[in-house]
Amino acid sequence: MPTEITAAADLKQLASDVLARALKAGATDAEAVVYEGDEFSTLVRLGQVETLKESGSRAVGLRVFIGQKAASTSSSDFSLESLERLVNGAVTLARITSEDPFAGLPEPSEFGQHDAADQHLYFDDVNQQPPADRIRIAREVEAAAMAFDTRIQNSGGGDFDTATSHKIHINSRGFLGEYRRSYCGFSAQPIAHDTDGKMQRNYWYSAARSTRLLEDPVAIGQEAARRTLQHLGARQARTQQAPVVFSPEVARSIVGNIFDAANGDAIYRHASFFAGMLGERVAGENVTVIDDGTLVFDRVFDCEGGVSGSMKTGGFGTAPFDGEGLPTRRTVLIENGILRSYVTNTYTARKLGLDSSTGNASRSLAGNPGIGAGNFFLQPGALTPEQIIADVPNGLYVTETMGFGVNLVTGDYSQGAAGMWIENGELAYPVEEITIAGNLKDMYRNISAIGNDLVFRTATAAPTLRIEGMTIAGS
Repeated sequence: MPTEITAAADLKQLASDVLARALKAGATDAEAVVYEGDEFSTLVRLGQVETLKESGSRAVGLRVFIGQKAASTSSSDFSLESLERLVNGAVTLARITSEDPFAGLPEPSEFGQHDAADQHLYFDDVNQQPPADRIRIAREVEAAAMAFDTRIQNSGGGDFDTATSHKIHINSRGFLGEYRRSYCGFSAQPIAHDTDGKMQRNYWYSAARSTRLLEDPVAIGQEAARRTLQHLGARQARTQQAPVVFSPEVARSIVGNIFDAANGDAIYRHASFFAGMLGERVAGENVTVIDDGTLVFDRVFDCEGGVSGSMKTGGFGTAPFDGEGLPTRRTVLIENGILRSYVTNTYTARKLGLDSSTGNASRSLAGNPGIGAGNFFLQPGALTPEQIIADVPNGLYVTETMGFGVNLVTGDYSQGAAGMWIENGELAYPVEEITIAGNLKDMYRNISAIGNDLVFRTATAAPTLRIEGMTIAGS
């Protein structure tokens, strides 16, 4: 091994060398992860570049086992001396760590991966786009928001971000995998003033794996403006029980709580209201929730000259393998209201006495694997958002929640909220400074309508949904 690994060196060979050194130092099993990434971000406020950042990073993580004792270390220093400390430190820690009967790598027969090329996770155009173009888009999206209405007189800015990464994973049981990912996105955050000088702010954004799939900056800026203006003149609603319709952006967090409640770590610690509920009804018959780390979409984009093209792109939660080297998969957590599966890594699957992991291991460079989602979503229904709202004689349409008020042990849910009040099936006026409350165990059973507007803007997605009988606390 050279005295220092340079940027042009073979990172795969580095991972292999670190693994070999760990086994030679006394580890009975080991895995190494090498990560390399580049990031860019710019914020334009009132037309002027306020921040401009560009950075690169690389690091190596090592997890070793001595029997059923485990330890991990990581380093961003690729010098020979640092890598020796990395290996020796991990082995020394493992020797003094307590044994855990559930610790250890997966069995060799469980390892595998999808073809990263078929998942379309990386596009060169993200790095090839000149910084001047990124700054121009940030300016355009902010300018479009500012020009939309004279009541928009200030701005939190327009931004543009990119990120690319390269991950290599190797272990002593024969697994070797690698993949690259790319990301780009921009947003606008306008601030509007009403006649009394009261301010409201909101935002909107576009994100994709390729620059060709980003939406029109003018359209995104105008949507950010529309969402901001919608809240001008907001007032409190009176305290009552009523149906609540959640916009997709808020419904995403409601559905995300299902993943947290089904997390194998919370289950074996008896820290979730889903504990002991496999095969039981936990939601209405219209509710099916899926985690899928393999999703690939066909996306349409605009070419020069007004011609449209199409391309495949992996979801934001798509990957060829998970944090332990197991192939990602599709897991139905809730099927027609019945809890069918927890989500686990190898450790939690063993703790729960399950046959195998669901391929949901996630890990940083140091530490033991956690549990993370792939592309996690509520299966859409047949109704449009307008049809769902039109069926509500008196209720609340939530566009924003604030704070954290979810207790996964009991299911209690309480959050600050803002949105629009619904009267006779129409959005009547904006409301704010209210609290919505219920219990997730009841809320999932009381989902009475699910929209057809499922769009993956992040790795977790949900359509518009309506929940009956929630408590709204206001004036």
